Amino acid sequence: MTYDGRRGGSRVPALRNEWREPLRAQRDPLAEDSGRARSNRDEHRRVRKQTWLGRFVSTYGWRAYALPVLIALTAVVVYQTITGTSAPAIEQAEGPVQGPPTIGVASTAIIGAPPKGLTQFDANLPTGILPEGGPFTEAGAKTWHVVPGTTPQVGQGTAKVFSYTVEVEDGVDTTTFGGDDGFARMVSETLANPKSWTHNPQFGFTRVDAASGVEPDFRVSLSSPMTVREGCGYDIQLEASCYNPAYIDGQPRVFINEARWVRGAVPFQGDVGSYRQYLINHEVGHAIGYQRHEQCANNGELAPIMMQQTFSTNNNDAARFDPGTVRPDGKSCRFNPWPYPIA
Repeated sequence: MTYDGRRGGSRVPALRNEWREPLRAQRDPLAEDSGRARSNRDEHRRVRKQTWLGRFVSTYGWRAYALPVLIALTAVVVYQTITGTSAPAIEQAEGPVQGPPTIGVASTAIIGAPPKGLTQFDANLPTGILPEGGPFTEAGAKTWHVVPGTTPQVGQGTAKVFSYTVEVEDGVDTTTFGGDDGFARMVSETLANPKSWTHNPQFGFTRVDAASGVEPDFRVSLSSPMTVREGCGYDIQLEASCYNPAYIDGQPRVFINEARWVRGAVPFQGDVGSYRQYLINHEVGHAIGYQRHEQCANNGELAPIMMQQTFSTNNNDAARFDPGTVRPDGKSCRFNPWPYPIA
């Protein structure tokens, strides 16, 4: 309230239009010098002196702290996308073949025979027994001779060109199925087939012999059942073939059981020639890096080449041979001798 002295000396109180101005404290109770009025000019000066970072934080609050983290995460994702260093995805099968192979990985594990220590197993399970058929040699000399003959490289071999020999155990009579040369020809022609492993450009094969002076990567060895039992194991009393990467002679050896070569297998409903192609492709598959067995993926489809078709093409039965790998889900596949049957 103020007084207007211009009205005849009388001091008549007049109301000031204080509503026109905002209420503002004249003193800053928190200032060190509480007797000095704060001016808007000081506030403007303080704002002008504030850094861009301070203004950014004042404007965006907690989001200002989250943004750098998001930028860093985005940069990591972009880097992984460009360089391919993201976390490994679950392995996906390439057609009927598991992937990728473990090429060049040293191993001493025997692959192909039923697992050791399997209990509550019926050795008379019909799918695993050796069918009736032609004669075979029960026991050989446990030594092998290399079948003479070489082949040029087949397949691109962008990852590795595998050299191999074809061998027959001394004492095994091969006259009933084309002799040693007949066995060797079946091995070489199977591996050279475009439906075999060379469909994948990673793989190449070259057959060598003793005269080549080349130490092979593995030896495809036709062997008697008694020798195979020693080289592959016989905990489950079924005739099997296998791959042993470190047999007693120190040579990686693909054991082809002559009993199976002659008589085939009950679950494999194809002719014996197709079964022999399956044996070669399956066991050589272990030798080139496919260490695991597979199960039937979809009912009625062709069986994966790395499924143990000698014992079963049905997952319920296969689970009794290999419960650690196969899940009994009732699915059944059709026999298949090739890694890439649609090539």
